[in-house]
Amino acid sequence: MLAAVAALVLWEGLSHLPGAAFLIAGPVTVVHWIVANAGLVARAMAVTLKAAALGFLWGNLAAILLALMSLALPRLERAIAALALLVFCLPLVATGPILRVLFGPGAGPQVTIAALAVYFTTYLLLMVGLRAAPASWFDLVRSYGRGRLSELLRVRCRAALPYLIAGLQIAAPAAVLGALVGEFTGADRGLGVLTLRAMRGLDIPATTALATLAAGVSILAYVALGALGRRLSGAPVPVLLAPLPERRARLWQGTLFGVAMAVLVVLLWQVAMDALNLNPFFAKRPGDVWHFLMTAPEAAANRATLAHAFGQTMVLTLPGYLAGLALGAAMATLLTLRPALSAALMPAAIALRSVPIVTTAPLIVLALGRGATGTITIVAVMIFFPTLVACLSGLRQTPAQVQDLFSSYAATRLQRLIHAQGPAMLPAFFASARMAVPAAILAATTTEWLATGIGIGNLMALTASTSAYGMLWSAIALLSLTAALGYVAVGALEARVLRVFGPEQLNR
Repeated sequence: MLAAVAALVLWEGLSHLPGAAFLIAGPVTVVHWIVANAGLVARAMAVTLKAAALGFLWGNLAAILLALMSLALPRLERAIAALALLVFCLPLVATGPILRVLFGPGAGPQVTIAALAVYFTTYLLLMVGLRAAPASWFDLVRSYGRGRLSELLRVRCRAALPYLIAGLQIAAPAAVLGALVGEFTGADRGLGVLTLRAMRGLDIPATTALATLAAGVSILAYVALGALGRRLSGAPVPVLLAPLPERRARLWQGTLFGVAMAVLVVLLWQVAMDALNLNPFFAKRPGDVWHFLMTAPEAAANRATLAHAFGQTMVLTLPGYLAGLALGAAMATLLTLRPALSAALMPAAIALRSVPIVTTAPLIVLALGRGATGTITIVAVMIFFPTLVACLSGLRQTPAQVQDLFSSYAATRLQRLIHAQGPAMLPAFFASARMAVPAAILAATTTEWLATGIGIGNLMALTASTSAYGMLWSAIALLSLTAALGYVAVGALEARVLRVFGPEQLNR
């Protein structure tokens, strides 16, 4: 309560600083605006929350289904993960307008984007949890003559529950963001529509009030899911003793798999467009993108334009990505060493991530400038919170026997962190690092779309508004490929580290 009161006082004080009226409104002004527009806000919030809730439901159901398919069909796990990744890597800035064309008026784009924004993060953390069980438990189940269904229900599901809750907590703000982005693409109702109007009219009180409402809903969902997780969770997992993987994948095998997946994706792209009988004017096929970039008379100019915008985006995305990972892991470590700080810092961290990027990006850029600082800050903020939640979940999964052993030797909190809790955190940290790759690209392109006016995000916004769909689909393909390669690179580093500190994650 003291932290909340202090935050409100600080917020009100900042709003009265010279020039702050052009950036943020204080809580008193926000409350006054909400009361004055209560009916309008209530109707808009009902529309947005319905879309976010449906997207949250369908996205997480899809994540659970993908995880179960990966367990049931271990030989297809890599293919399932690769296809799920490629869909998640599709930039919302570009897919939003395309979905609006496909669905037309209605809530279809909002629900779809909300589902796309949440399913992969839950899937990754759920897969980590489903593997976080000791081999002795599986031996016990088999010794009683039980099969894989008993393993799933009595071993894997129990081990996966904390990670599933963490995934759902990360998904809640993402679902709200997805619904808002969907409303930005041409909806006629919702908080996103009001936010867009407020930003275009430079109505700072309205923009701040709408961002506060969206953040408040996300915080309530986060807290409720956390409370549910604490009621359902049992004792910490026991020591995870697992043999080292019998063999490592060879380079040629990974390369062959990558080529096969690329061919499969191209075929699915072509078949889906033809099966749905989509108009080639806006639904470009792989051959159209190849012609646009390679064989068209203006192909060289097209490649140069795309490469220039892509370079502008990537040079800012990587520093923001690394900063977000470092800040998230550092804060999780700090809260573990000093648990008393959680009451003051966690609400601020939740609020920081829960405020939708579509409302904060223009304000942050206005405050920090249109240069590198503003974009890097926004990317870091987007990466920071999922990393914090995942790392805290991983730190709490330190086996109780290990904790008791360190206590018996009177180990300090720092020693326990370095030698026990840190290694226990690594699977969750790398899962967050993998999911952060497409999230960083999303944050950078959204910032460019809304505020900076440079980079590939701005290029996609311009091409969507001018119906230059050849450039739009080329940008989508390039960003998806980049996110997939970045994901694979992080996964390769993860495999080397977890071979020592988490071999159960590598034993399929």
